[in-house]
Amino acid sequence: MKKILQLISEDFEDLEVWYPVYRCREEGWQVDFAAEKPGVYHGKYGVPCEVGLSFFDVDPDDYDGLLVPGGWAPDKLRRFPEVLDIVRKMNEDGKAIGEICHAGWVLISAGILRGRKVTSTPGIKDDMRNAGAEWLDEETVVDGNLVSGRRPPDLPAYAKAFIEVCKAQ
Repeated sequence: MKKILQLISEDFEDLEVWYPVYRCREEGWQVDFAAEKPGVYHGKYGVPCEVGLSFFDVDPDDYDGLLVPGGWAPDKLRRFPEVLDIVRKMNEDGKAIGEICHAGWVLISAGILRGRKVTSTPGIKDDMRNAGAEWLDEETVVDGNLVSGRRPPDLPAYAKAFIEVCKAQ
């Protein structure tokens, strides 16, 4: 059974959290939510997410993959060195990392995009390019362990690609 870590902060894009989480759970995988502290967090549209784990206590070695949501949560998540350490460690270990929409901001701050092919919401394509990535306007892009998606309408392709990368590990 795979174990996936889903990062959470206030104002996450509701669909970008729940769609991949449900798809992973359909595979029989465990998905753990981690935020600054345990509690209830809300998406941009008010959907609650109960979190029982602080990312201060996360051991990346315990997980097979990482999901980073879009919305406004990435701007908050990237301010925590512990989050950036999780992203860097999972990338170094070649574990699947899924990022969609504005989630690229977290990977930019972690410094892992130089030379990688990615997509994101077009609103941050310059940020992605300035971080050294090759930005593509496609629904989802897979570059090794990194799976990126543009926005909510692209969730089916994004979640499918993330699952395929996890299974191939």
